[in-house]
Amino acid sequence: MRMRFDGWIAGLGTASGTRLVLGHWPVSPFGPVSDVMIEHADGRRELLAPTAEFGRFVAETYSFGEVRTAPIKVGRSGPVWVVEAGPLTLRLTTGGRGPLGLLLRAVPPPLARQLPWVRLIDRPARLLPGVRTYGTAGNNRREWYAVQDLHRITAATAMLDGTDLGRLTEVHPPVRFGFGSTPRTPALARVTTTVELPASDALPPRDPSLGAR
Repeated sequence: MRMRFDGWIAGLGTASGTRLVLGHWPVSPFGPVSDVMIEHADGRRELLAPTAEFGRFVAETYSFGEVRTAPIKVGRSGPVWVVEAGPLTLRLTTGGRGPLGLLLRAVPPPLARQLPWVRLIDRPARLLPGVRTYGTAGNNRREWYAVQDLHRITAATAMLDGTDLGRLTEVHPPVRFGFGSTPRTPALARVTTTVELPASDALPPRDPSLGAR
């Protein structure tokens, strides 16, 4: 069974050493849903998820020391994204596309989402520190990222548990939630993420409109 999530991933670093990865999925087996992955300066990895069920699925695919359930709201007005996720408030602004974003945008989406294409571009993607498009996730799951667009993040502010995380920085060191990191330069990617579960996995409820792939 393949579980498909269609939406956006934003990855950024902060001067405090905390790195944040936002997943915003208007279309998913769990309905419209968002999550935030946090890696602290000391290496602790934390997940913010809107429900225990979705948090369990993500935690079985990635690696975290703690999972917190909290309401997550994502709003967008042009280039500005505002995220309210329990203890975290994040505001980010996106800029234009760089050369890689222009290249990704030129690939027809139906082709960009095909597994053979994703595996083909995995090799050049690995030239970017920590970046992977295809790999093995937790619990014998396979996962791949079909990236279709990429914008720079030009500004961001974040408060976590009442503490200002500081100015926007690169995602360094790479985050270690799964087999790959987001790009080192803060960026927002338009992406379709597919998680392939082994037959032995008990499946969570899925959106019937997605079908079984």
